[in-house]
Parts: sequence; C-alpha cells; structure tokens
Amino acid sequence: MRAIPLGSTDETITNYCLGTMTWSTQTPEADAHRQMDMALEAGIDVVDTAEMYPVNPVSADTTGNTEKTIGNWNAANPSRRGEYKLATKHSGLNDGFARPGQPISSATFADTLDASLKRLQTDYVDIYQLHWPNRGSYMFRQNWTYAPQGDRDEILDNMRDVLEAAATAQKAGKIKHFALSNESAWGTAQWLRLAEEHGLPRVQTAQNEYSLMCRAFDTDMAELSYHEKVTLLAFSPLATGLLTGKYSGGAEPAGSRQTLSPGLGGRMTPRALVAADAYVAVARKHGLDPVHMALAFTVQRPFVVSTIFGATTSEQLAHILEGKDIALSDEVMDDLNETHRQHPMPY
Repeated sequence: MRAIPLGSTDETITNYCLGTMTWSTQTPEADAHRQMDMALEAGIDVVDTAEMYPVNPVSADTTGNTEKTIGNWNAANPSRRGEYKLATKHSGLNDGFARPGQPISSATFADTLDASLKRLQTDYVDIYQLHWPNRGSYMFRQNWTYAPQGDRDEILDNMRDVLEAAATAQKAGKIKHFALSNESAWGTAQWLRLAEEHGLPRVQTAQNEYSLMCRAFDTDMAELSYHEKVTLLAFSPLATGLLTGKYSGGAEPAGSRQTLSPGLGGRMTPRALVAADAYVAVARKHGLDPVHMALAFTVQRPFVVSTIFGATTSEQLAHILEGKDIALSDEVMDDLNETHRQHPMPY
C-alpha cells in the first residue's frame, strides 16, 4: 500500500480505501466500528460512504444509516477524525430514497451536505461527491442502451450552479474537495473547464466502477484522469464478489450479496461466471489469492487509483488487509490482459 496524489492537490490518500455500503444492514454497527479501527491501524487513511447507504437493498427506511454508523464512531473517537479523509456523496435523481424526483442543484446542495455532516457527526467532509449526473449515466450496465440526452446549455448552467454551491460550502469549511461519481469523460471535462473559467472548485476525484471485469475507464476516462490529475476512486474492484470465486459453479453462499440482491445489479450472467473463473485460474496459476490479485490489479494502472473495497465482516477485512502490499509481476499482468481480451465485456 502506498500514498497517492489526491487529484491535483498537494494532499495524498492511500491507494486502498475502506468502503462502507453494507454498514447497518449486512454489517452490524459494532463490526463496522471494528473495521474502522482495523483499517486505520493498517495505515488506510480514506473512507468512502454515501447518503443513500446502506445498500443490499436500497430502501428509503435505511437511507443515511451508514453515515450514522460512521458518525457514532466519530463521536466515540473525536481525536481520530484527523487520521483519515472522509468521502461521501450527494444522491441525484431517484424514484424513492433520498429526495425522490429532485436533481442535484444549488437548491439541494447545502441542506443535503448539512444532513450528511449531522449524521457523520463531523464539521467537514474531505471529498464531497455527486453520486451520479442529473443527465443520466452509462454506468451500472446502462451502457447497453445509453443515449446522450438533454440540452447542452441547461446542463452547463446546472454544473456552474452546483459548483457555486460547492464554492460556498468550501469557503465555509464544510467540504475540502469537490468530486464526481459515475461520470463520463465529456461530463468530467465540462466540470473541469467551468471550474477553471470561473475560479470554482476543481474536480479532484471521480468514483467509477473499475475491476478486471469492468475496464471501461481504461480508455477516454483514463486519458482524462492522467492528464487532468483526477484520481480514480474505483468501486466494485471485486466485481461484487464475482472475482473472489465464491459464486463459481452457480454457488450462492449464505448471506452473500447475490442472496440479497439477485443478479448483482446485472453483473450475474453466464458469461460473467466464465470470465470470473478464468481470472481465478490466473490467480491459482501464479500462487496468488484471487481477492489480493484483483485488488492489486486496480492499483497498478498507468493512472492514479485508490481502490474501494468493502467487507461485510471484519474477518473479510482482515483477509483483504493481508494483501494490501502485493505487487503483481509482469507475467501476471500479461495473463490478466490476455484474459481480458478473451472476456472483454462479461456483463
């Protein structure tokens, strides 16, 4: 594990990031707090959450509970807040959990941020992310039917409006850095351009899905990330558990995500199972643990990545931490790239 740049700032974060999306549903609060202690002790200094969490499944009744769980840890450990950077997200248009039907705008920004700060029991968020674009996204398997839409001028006006709200929050000390999630290269480029033209907060990170089985970021977003210094926060680096091998042969372990969210958000397909088995075979060939290999791959890219791993239990977290310093050889990377060529878009 190593320190990497936080966007274009002079700050750093670790290239492993603790994810929290199961906390308060699959993961009880006591175990979540144990995970915070374990991660910080291991040297991890960035934790990611969102106002809509927990998931598996998403529910209006549980929205915000993960932030509350983290807030209770913050309250019990007030002297440790400065030991880690906290990232959370402002939900966008949705049908039924946080502000259903309301797009992200300056009208929603301040109250949403304040609500997160209250739940998190902190005065500031280090990385404040827009969970997905108002105009829609090709992430979450929507690439199969994605069609760009919306009026360009209206989209750009909204972006500037949101950036101005972010500037106000930044000046008030409530957020340190502005960030995106589930964004495209065009969208990210526009946020960057508007920030530069109007002296507004710059995008420092983009949280998009990235794993051995989901490598869309490798093209246009990778080039933008590299040249514009936008750090990737990679979510689902284990492909929602597929890359662990636990679903091999159609198995469904008790309490796994597949049992709670059948289909894994569109990832569970016959082709995905074949691809996952092929990657696990690469790990076995080289004497590697599949989990350690999959995570190590994401942080050995030519662009800057902090990989967000989630652990339902502290035992799973302990296993992940055992591999945080693994570096993959050129031979392993060659085999992984060849496997990618054979299974380019498994879901």
